[in-house]
Amino acid sequence: MDGKRLLVYLLRFDATVLTLAFAAIFLPRDFMAWSNQALGLEALPATPLSDYLTRSLAAMYGVRGLFVWLASRDVDRFRPFVVLIGATNVLLGVLLLGIDLYAGLPLLWTLGEGPGIVVVGLLVLWMTSRFVPRRED
Repeated sequence: MDGKRLLVYLLRFDATVLTLAFAAIFLPRDFMAWSNQALGLEALPATPLSDYLTRSLAAMYGVRGLFVWLASRDVDRFRPFVVLIGATNVLLGVLLLGIDLYAGLPLLWTLGEGPGIVVVGLLVLWMTSRFVPRRED
């Protein structure tokens, strides 16, 4: 299997994980409250703002997944966008690591979220630079 095909698979894996977040938009509030406590966190506030933030975050992740999937359809044509996806993954991962540490999220969550997103971003950047040639305009 060639490197470009691996990049496409990586992008599609990332897109699939991201689009799964759409399901969280429709999670019952009771389930969200239960999962929050199962993680050892304080009770999830029953406010319109917490509903808005949890559901809109899921929607934003899902929409990002659609864009990543689109880019995976033609990595040559969308090369600049693929580079942007990789770079923003690195930035987002670093930001989320800081946010998770500041917010006091469980260690497993903190180590799995931000660093994982950084690794995917770095892989996307490396694979793009190695296997997707720049177009001469």
